[in-house]
Amino acid sequence: MSRKGKLYIILTVITILSIVALEYSKPQEINWFPSYASHHKIPFGTFVFHEQLKRIFNTNYIVDVDRPPFEYLKRNDSIQGTYIFINNNIAFGEAELDELLDWTAKGNTLFIAGEEVSGNLRDTLKIKSSVISTIDNLKNSYQLQLKNKQLLQDSLYTFDKANYAYYYREIDTLNAKVIGVIDNASEAPFQLEKEHVTTIKQPFGKGTIILSSFPQAFTNYFLLTAPNQNYTAGLLSYINPSQNIYIDQHYKSGKTFYTSPLYIMLNNKQLKWAYYMMLIGVFFYVLFDGKRKQRAIPIVNPLRNQTVDFTRTIANMYYEKGKHKEMATHKINHFLEYIRVHFHLHTATIDDVFIEHLAARSNNTIEDTKLLFETITLLNAKTHINNTELEGLNRLIEEFKSHNTWKKNKT
Repeated sequence: MSRKGKLYIILTVITILSIVALEYSKPQEINWFPSYASHHKIPFGTFVFHEQLKRIFNTNYIVDVDRPPFEYLKRNDSIQGTYIFINNNIAFGEAELDELLDWTAKGNTLFIAGEEVSGNLRDTLKIKSSVISTIDNLKNSYQLQLKNKQLLQDSLYTFDKANYAYYYREIDTLNAKVIGVIDNASEAPFQLEKEHVTTIKQPFGKGTIILSSFPQAFTNYFLLTAPNQNYTAGLLSYINPSQNIYIDQHYKSGKTFYTSPLYIMLNNKQLKWAYYMMLIGVFFYVLFDGKRKQRAIPIVNPLRNQTVDFTRTIANMYYEKGKHKEMATHKINHFLEYIRVHFHLHTATIDDVFIEHLAARSNNTIEDTKLLFETITLLNAKTHINNTELEGLNRLIEEFKSHNTWKKNKT
C-alpha cells in the first residue's frame, strides 16, 4: 500500500475514534416512550407510583398481576379490593370486560387510567371521549384540577409533556360523578377557563368504576414535579385502603422482559460502544482485508508431442530384435504416403511416367529417383534383409527428401 493510502487510513481511524469519543461523552438522551411499566424509571414509567403505593398502603395488600385479567379472575374469583389498570391504551376483549364488570358488580372497585379504552367499556358507561383543542396551546401545557372540596379544590396542577389531552365530552350525568377536570394552561391563578372532564366515578352494581383519561398522572415525570403528587394522591383517596389493591402489569406498552439479546448490551453505555467499535472493526476488515482475493492460477504445461519418441522407441525395438524386413516395409509405406500427400501422385503403379513426374516435382534427378525405387522393389522382393540394406534404404530416402525445395519453403 502506498504512503498516501496509509495516511488516508490513519485519518479515517482518527476521525471515527473522535466521533466515538464525542458520542461516549455526550449526555444520554431522555427516553420519552410511554411505557407505564412499574419497573421503568424513564419519565413515562410508573416506578415512583409503584414505590409510593407501597408506602401509602399496606405492602401486604398490594398484588402485582402479570396475567390477563380474564385468566386471573377466573382462577381467583373470590378476591376483593381494587383492580388498577394504567396505560396509554387499554383494550379489553368482550369476554374479559364481562368478567371484570361481573367482579366489580360484587362490590369491588375497577380503576382504569388510559387515554383510549375499549369501545365496549365506553358503551357500557355511556361516555364519549375527545381531544382538547390545542390551537391556543402552542407549548402543549395543560392544567388539572380536582373537584372534591376536601382535596384542595383551588389548586391547579400543570403538565407540559403531552402533545394532546383526552377528555370525556359526554358522560352519564345521572350516575357519573366528576372527580377531575383538565384544560389548556392559562394565566388564571385558581380557575380553569373551561372544565373538560378527565376523571369520573360511577357506581356499577355493588361496586364502583373510576375512569380517567389522563394516565400521565401516575408517571414518574408527573409525580416528581411538585406539587403534582397531590393530584395523584387525591385520585388514590377513592380507593379503599383496607382491601387488596391489584396492580395490572399485563396491559403495558413497556415490556416486562426483553427477548432481544442485545438489550442489556445496548442499554449499557460501555458495552454499547464496545459493540459499535467491534462493528467498525469488522467494516474495516471487510473494506481492506476481507475483499475477494483471486486464487492463484496454476501453471499447466502443454502436453508434449511424444510421437517422435514413440516412433523411436518402436524403431529401436524392431532394430534390436533384428526385424529389418518389417522396419523396411514400414519405412517404404511411410515414404509412399509421403509422396501421395506432398506430391499428389498415385503410388499404385510405379512406371517411367510416375518416376518422371516424381523427379520433376521433388527436384530430384530421374536417375536418383529410379535408383531409389529399384532399391525399394528389390527389398520388397526379399524375405530377409540385413542391417546394411536397411541403412542404404534409409539413406536413399533421406537424400530424396532433402531435394524437396517445396517442403523446405513450407517449413
